[in-house]
Formats: sequence, C-alpha cells, structure tokens
Amino acid sequence: MPMLLLTHIRLQVALLDAVGRRRDERGDVPGWVLIVVMSVGIVAALGALAEDQLTVILERALSSVGS
Repeated sequence: MPMLLLTHIRLQVALLDAVGRRRDERGDVPGWVLIVVMSVGIVAALGALAEDQLTVILERALSSVGS
C-alpha cells in the first residue's frame, strides 16, 4: 500500500508540474498584440510626419555610396 501511495503522489506532482509549465509557456498574447499594434502605429505616424526628411537622408546616403 505505501508503494502505491508514493506512486500516486509522484504522478500528481508530475501532472501538476506539466500543467504549470504549459500555462507559463502560453505567455501574454493580448499584451504582445497590443505592443505590435502600438509599434506599427508609431512607425506609421513617424513615417507620415518625416517622409520628406527620410527621403532626403536616403538619397544623400545612396549618392555618397555611388560616388
């Protein structure tokens, strides 16, 4: 009887450990979605505001490489 009880306890610990790891590995999906959406918004806003300046910088960099 003690061997059966010990095996049962070990099985419960192993199952609880597996369930805990699976829950931790899922991560915070809504948080990552929010970060990605906000990052895309910031890049789009900066691109719209600084498009002319970025074009000038890129043209200067490409012309200096070509010379």
